[in-house]
Amino acid sequence: MIRETSSGPAELASVALDIRDGRSTVVFTRDFLDAPERVWIALTDPEQLALWAPHTADRNLSSVGKVVFTMLGGVDDGTPAFDVPGAVLIADKPTTLEHSWGTDVLEWRLDAVDALDEAAGSRLTLRHTLSDPGMASAVAAGWHLCLEVADAVLAGKPTAPVRGSEALKHGWQDLNERYAAALRVEPSRIDQT
Repeated sequence: MIRETSSGPAELASVALDIRDGRSTVVFTRDFLDAPERVWIALTDPEQLALWAPHTADRNLSSVGKVVFTMLGGVDDGTPAFDVPGAVLIADKPTTLEHSWGTDVLEWRLDAVDALDEAAGSRLTLRHTLSDPGMASAVAAGWHLCLEVADAVLAGKPTAPVRGSEALKHGWQDLNERYAAALRVEPSRIDQT
């Protein structure tokens, strides 16, 4: 899933670590060729989420209130699905979606940018506030893979989602180490048994 370039592995997304009030937030930025309205649907519609994200939801995320996220199992690894409680805290279509996800908080910000041929594109800035700061590089690597799939889905090129242990087959370990270096943290350790 990592797009190789002629000069080696694909570029990492723009990433930073923001530490405030004892909480670590991974700030992950990626551009899409699609307008914010179209990316918003991919972020909020449960059927669209299931195409690219590690989860889906029991309702559309375009309004505030409680939600149950279902973490989807791996495509081929038999990992079982499980539920994670959450709440949509902000739903300002099509620019800002903020929700809790268990004990983490995710803020998705969409800004219009010029894309190819001056068509409207989007800059997605994800601020993922972690309950476990040791997961910073794992979160960045995971969102990298998921958003690669989202980009393909938005481009009309259906691609199998990358979930669970499938991520290892798509370069997750390399991304985990590279994002750790970019964030200046130790690589996240995940039990892979």
